[in-house]
Amino acid sequence: MRRHNLGTILTEVHRHGHRSRALLTAEMGLNRSTIGDLVAELTEAGLVLQRSASAQGRAGRPSLEVVPFPDGVYVLAVDLGVQHLAVARVGLGGDVLDRVDVEPERDWSDLDVTVEAIADTCGRLRRAAPPGARCVGVGLSVPGVVRHEDGLLRFAPNLGWTDVPFGARLGERLDLPAVIANDADLGALAEHWRGVAAGYEHVVVMSGEIGIGGGILVAGRPLRGRGGYAGEIGHLRVNPNGRPCRCGAIGCLETEVGADALLREAGRSPGSGMDAYRDVLDRAAAGERACVDAAARVARWLGVGVGILVNTFNPDIVILGGPLGELYEATAEIVADAASRSSLVAPREQVRLAASALGP
Repeated sequence: MRRHNLGTILTEVHRHGHRSRALLTAEMGLNRSTIGDLVAELTEAGLVLQRSASAQGRAGRPSLEVVPFPDGVYVLAVDLGVQHLAVARVGLGGDVLDRVDVEPERDWSDLDVTVEAIADTCGRLRRAAPPGARCVGVGLSVPGVVRHEDGLLRFAPNLGWTDVPFGARLGERLDLPAVIANDADLGALAEHWRGVAAGYEHVVVMSGEIGIGGGILVAGRPLRGRGGYAGEIGHLRVNPNGRPCRCGAIGCLETEVGADALLREAGRSPGSGMDAYRDVLDRAAAGERACVDAAARVARWLGVGVGILVNTFNPDIVILGGPLGELYEATAEIVADAASRSSLVAPREQVRLAASALGP
């Protein structure tokens, strides 16, 4: 029970950045002396600090506030995409303390090269950390299907990987505990904790560059499915007459939306990168007809995908992240119209569409 209570306090401090002892007492239903003892234990462990909080106009002595110890513990966060790799040092409270973008827009499909690049970058960040700061683990965000029970990366079609023990391999290389999860699942949690989905309980996040993934929260909890494979919305078959998908099917949603889909519609080479993608959106905003038409066609397919998700999950909010968020901000009316045409009235009346608040 004590371990559970310590974890609850630490989670609250991590999620909100600070928590008053009075609020912790009220939220956890414990007495003040017990909260004081628990906070003292976390302070002695070098995890939190206590400071005087503002009374904010109330009479009496202000409550002590519990905040993360800035140079205490941190994790290494790895964001791997088909054409991007970023590694950050993240402290309690969610503060990004340091970050390295590794050779932006490089192809990261070579497993050995990728593992070494991540390990080298993690080493640089650890050496740059303040003396005494402790690295307690590494988290990996990947564009693929991850088996929840053991973290095996079952399938990452856009990287060409099948049944890869990616997390275990990197953890051994760094001698750290490693946790791996699908990027869209993590995106949904991040938006729920710190982004535009804060305060919503039923959430769908669509995101991706080359592939399209989905993160789903039901009653505030991740919907993973039996093996952890739920949310592969990029492989909803929406166009039977469409293009072959890397998964082997025809006309998957990710063949109709995403960076490559927009580039192809605009007459550009797929795989040209995010600069080319944003150039198409900029030209569409400036009224260049070919780019306007390309953005509209992709936006309509995006709206079809949103409508399917609205019907299936009846969410409070559907969030479009990464390049999909940029497309949505440029074509919001088209996406909303296509989503409306593809969804039933009752769930459509209850949903909000939004771009990610957390950026790429």
